[in-house]
Amino acid sequence: MRELFSRAGAGPVNGFRLLCAGACAALAVLASTSHADSIGQPHSTSATQSGASLVLLGTAGGRTSWRGSQSAGIASAVVVNGQVYLVDFGAGWLRRYFQAGLGAPPPGQGLETLRAAFITHLHADHIVDYPSLVLFGASDGLAERRQKLKVIGPGSRGKLPPASGGNDGVADVVAPEQPMPGTVAMTEALYRAFAADINDNILDSRKPNPHSRVDVMDITLPAGLDVDPDRDPAPTMAPFEIYRDENVRVTATLVNHAPVYPAFAFRFDTSTGSVVFSGDTSPDRNLIRLAQGADVLVHEVIDTAWVDSLFPKPRSAAQESKAHHLVHAHTAASDVGAVAEAAHVKTLVLSHLAPADGDPHRWAAASQGFSGKVIVGRDLLWIPLVPTAPESK
Repeated sequence: MRELFSRAGAGPVNGFRLLCAGACAALAVLASTSHADSIGQPHSTSATQSGASLVLLGTAGGRTSWRGSQSAGIASAVVVNGQVYLVDFGAGWLRRYFQAGLGAPPPGQGLETLRAAFITHLHADHIVDYPSLVLFGASDGLAERRQKLKVIGPGSRGKLPPASGGNDGVADVVAPEQPMPGTVAMTEALYRAFAADINDNILDSRKPNPHSRVDVMDITLPAGLDVDPDRDPAPTMAPFEIYRDENVRVTATLVNHAPVYPAFAFRFDTSTGSVVFSGDTSPDRNLIRLAQGADVLVHEVIDTAWVDSLFPKPRSAAQESKAHHLVHAHTAASDVGAVAEAAHVKTLVLSHLAPADGDPHRWAAASQGFSGKVIVGRDLLWIPLVPTAPESK
């Protein structure tokens, strides 16, 4: 960890912040959470026509959204001048979209406001409700859009990942003819899987063919970047642009969520502020480079003590494999503050909470080593992106 932040250009943590690592850390996170309660409530995008905001739609990480949590699966939005840019399609994102007030006002259907959507990686908790866009998008406003909705996500891994712990006892893979599809191939497979409903709506309800309303693309990595997904899925690289319009510029970088590849972090730069989404990752120097000086960093976080409680020792081979992934392919609460400090961001927002049980004390360690504001994310939270005032001379 120390080498990672040193190479990223982080300075030493001062003594005062180290003294505050215990009780002060808990107070800082709790105070930030209290402030977050007053930052924003669900409201109409008409209130943000001339500004930009971050909206947390769902904040639960992994399958925790199916284990009694009231939080929706991971999904966020950047709202700029009334246009919505979605990041990930976790469980319940569409319901939260309307609950957050992101839909077009009457007589609109709702998704006319959705300009583009971005997928960080293809783990189930980030795409489980992507079919909602395929099945309900036309009825919920995509049919009325004048421009195609852009959906931008990872391409194919290219090959299967190695079996954790060796091949003994590993089941046969599914779809061996195309075992690791990217975003485009996944979308086409969904069209085929749900063809009965889609074609019924085309013929019976005069709905459009989804190809005429949704433009899906795989992210193309910069030329010359040599990646071995088994050995180094996130080699040191410069951020690169994947999208731009009159409201926002979006840049991306690879992050380390091995064995998943490709896994991306995204940065959204607007005229009133910038926000970075870590995606799922261990502490990563590419992310720190992408996030330099951003107003807000939305970072995933995991409680490693919770992992130990889920998989107490002695563990089976399958349990050991899962526990290893949870700990080593994610970022612990005690490490995330140092990531934010190395990136010199102003505000750290914790999301993709694992577990998402609503206990802010669980994340008190996130403020260790960070001199900015920490907010424990919750569903339907609006955070305005406010331009930084010039320093007085």
